[in-house]
Amino acid sequence: MDALRVLVVDDERPALDELQYLLDHDHRVGEVIACDSATEALRTLHDREVDAVFLDIQMPGLTGLELAQVLKRFQTPPPVVFVTAHEAHAVDAFELRAVDYVLKPVRAERLAEAVRRIIEGGDRVPDPVEEVQIPVELGGVTRFVDRRDVTYVEAHGDYARLHTAQGSHLIRVPLTTLEEQWADAGFLRIHRSLLVALGHVTEVRMESGRCTVAVGPRETATDLVVSRRHTRELRELLGRR
Repeated sequence: MDALRVLVVDDERPALDELQYLLDHDHRVGEVIACDSATEALRTLHDREVDAVFLDIQMPGLTGLELAQVLKRFQTPPPVVFVTAHEAHAVDAFELRAVDYVLKPVRAERLAEAVRRIIEGGDRVPDPVEEVQIPVELGGVTRFVDRRDVTYVEAHGDYARLHTAQGSHLIRVPLTTLEEQWADAGFLRIHRSLLVALGHVTEVRMESGRCTVAVGPRETATDLVVSRRHTRELRELLGRR
């Protein structure tokens, strides 16, 4: 593919210069356009097309998150990589479908990984069930979990716990939000506090009018109770698989 043209946006000149320097030395990047404000970035994007935007979050005036919201309305939104010193905005980045979330100080190998994500995702046709990654906090480090690895989700007040074969992760997103956003990816509410990935259901059992499902590998499957109001819809959907 052709070398990338990228836009970097940061109000702090040293951080902007460092990011530009690192991207200039990536052979996959052909041109780096630098802006020191979100407003200047919007003016630039009005005149020029770019393949990706590397965006700081905390900026005076229009913030990086607000700029990303504006970019979502573009006819062809450019992929966004957030580059920030603040871990707390990882969930916001997830909700905005950011390609990556890089913490400062930026390391060259970590930035190279972000460029790889842009290249691998840049030629795909947008799809409502496109695979996404969820940022989770582990010991002060932001990591990404593939949604396809999530077997079920459990409500915890305004939070949700994602369960995978490798463990579980708490994220600051309500279960109702995930139910809406992930419906097209095969996630179904089976209980007021449970969302299940239909693709991971390995067994459905009916005993004495009570429905349960097993999710995950058969050897280590987890049994989940399905409420009466959701039993019929679950069985109908599984019957179409």
